[in-house]
Amino acid sequence: MHTVICVPASIYLLLIITPYTTSWWAVGSHLVMDPNQTCKRARWSRGKMSDICNNKPGLLNQIAKGIALGQTECQYQFRYRRWNCTSTKRSIKKVMLRDTRETGFVNAIIAAGITFQVTRACTKGEQIGCSCSKRKRRKNSRKKNPPLPEGNWEWDGCGENIEFGIKKSKDFLDTRYRRRSSDMKTLVKLHNYVAGRLAVKNNMVTVCKCHGLSGSCTLKTCTRRMPTFREVGNRLKERFDGAAKVIAGNDGQSFMPEGETIKPPGRGDLVYSEESPLYCVPNNTLGSFGTQGRICNDTSQGEEGCGILCCGRGYSTHTEEVKVNCNCTFKYCCEVQCDICKVTERKNICL
Repeated sequence: MHTVICVPASIYLLLIITPYTTSWWAVGSHLVMDPNQTCKRARWSRGKMSDICNNKPGLLNQIAKGIALGQTECQYQFRYRRWNCTSTKRSIKKVMLRDTRETGFVNAIIAAGITFQVTRACTKGEQIGCSCSKRKRRKNSRKKNPPLPEGNWEWDGCGENIEFGIKKSKDFLDTRYRRRSSDMKTLVKLHNYVAGRLAVKNNMVTVCKCHGLSGSCTLKTCTRRMPTFREVGNRLKERFDGAAKVIAGNDGQSFMPEGETIKPPGRGDLVYSEESPLYCVPNNTLGSFGTQGRICNDTSQGEEGCGILCCGRGYSTHTEEVKVNCNCTFKYCCEVQCDICKVTERKNICL
């Protein structure tokens, strides 16, 4: 049995090389931070957030897309955890009322998402009040961060304006908390916002291309580019796994590690001040749906393993026969022809 799927060749290649799929959120729908609701509270106030809400609809739209981007990445990074960053029944908003590791990650990934989306929109020429990043010709420099290419080269005329993205992320997220900067939760939140933005900025790469007859590379131009947002998410997930618990400092204006032997967190590290719930059983107040019915991996010792995900309750195993596309071939031009195969899948379900 065959199925024929007509797709452009470029999409066929994308299907081959993309190891995962992502879902796109409707802007303003079930977001952890709905910009429209935020702006309702800021509409009649003064300040940078109010200016964005009242006078810059294009920028506000990009901010909403950045929040959605961050939330989608959160769901990918937490897909195997007991709490999987779901927005169902306002779960994520209830989690955000606390100050746990999960809260710190969400704040960081949202700040990173806004930074990334606004910077990318600027690069694409969206009318959001910015221009591309312009650098002058390189002179003798000993800077090691970021690493610079060897030999003779010039900065390209237009790079990604990460500083603009960072500034607008600050304008929208940080400015409303400045007056309460001595509050512990505010200190932790602002720190994690910074960590999220640095996960974008500190992982930018220098990309060069050659110009000249027959690829002679008589002139090389270079520019700075952001990493993919999946790379940003991976970096922040690593920071989440090593997040430091902190307590209020003696001066009331800072925090410090809870343990005396723990190294003070850097600007790119995630921090939290409350221990996380187990998220093993449903608890509406905590935003937990429990893990009953979740699919687990009985051969893994990691967070997706049945031992951890099922919270020691055990799991049941069953098999089912499913139909999948197989033996797909690309027919020029432009269709993909596949057989329909029946395969038996084994699934482990948390009790």
